[in-house]
Amino acid sequence: MTGLASFNLAGQRALITGAAGLLGREHAAALAEAGADVVLTDVSAAALLAVQQDLAPLYGARLRIQVMDVTDPDSIKAAAAVVGQVDILVNNAAIDPKVTAAGGLELSRLENFPLAEWNRQIDVGLSGAFLCAQIFGTAMAARGFGVILNIASDLAVIAPDQRLYRQPGVAEDEQPVKPVTYSVIKTGLLGLTRYLASYWAARNVRVNAISPGGVYNGQPEAFVARLSDLIPMGRMATREEYRAAVQFLCSPASSYLTGQNLVIDGGRSIL
Repeated sequence: MTGLASFNLAGQRALITGAAGLLGREHAAALAEAGADVVLTDVSAAALLAVQQDLAPLYGARLRIQVMDVTDPDSIKAAAAVVGQVDILVNNAAIDPKVTAAGGLELSRLENFPLAEWNRQIDVGLSGAFLCAQIFGTAMAARGFGVILNIASDLAVIAPDQRLYRQPGVAEDEQPVKPVTYSVIKTGLLGLTRYLASYWAARNVRVNAISPGGVYNGQPEAFVARLSDLIPMGRMATREEYRAAVQFLCSPASSYLTGQNLVIDGGRSIL
């Protein structure tokens, strides 16, 4: 296939982790639009059902939901047995760490960050991607075909600018920050991408990553203005702007691309 026909995913089954999240539903819409049958997975049946109902008017016949916990190998294996063959895996599940305070301590700061929270977030965002790749990717390799897309972030290639989160009148050692886990997890996903791409290259399993920039979702006006000032294009992304990239990376249109990270951040990381 060449040209636009190479974006056609009819007859392929895609599975998306963390599909009830902000971008998860956009990935689902992108792949369903390209013709794929899409399995939406997450830990909450109610949240999955809400997404399925939102997308049903356009893609209802191509969507199904499956509760799955990416931190639990047994849960993934059980889902795999129900779902059947998966041709495309989108590792999207993650915990978006929020800046929080407790007992007078700003827990987002490195010196106060709880080990339990470090483990919890890495379990979902990084170990979860490994486990899903291990289970679904191994089956792909056995069949000699498959695509894995890891959802990273612009903060996998640049450090967080902690000035974005500063609050006026707050002492320096109490200022909220973007927690360490986010950058570590997203950077780890790039390492996993390269490893898997090399590991399964001879088995016709392609593995790539996408690193989105910040998506506007009703954030405070001051934060949006600060972040927009750091982006050459002068704005945050809309949630729909990553759909075409997902279609490209998951389809035969990118048949000679593996082990790569597509950064789509309005130019922020080039400065």
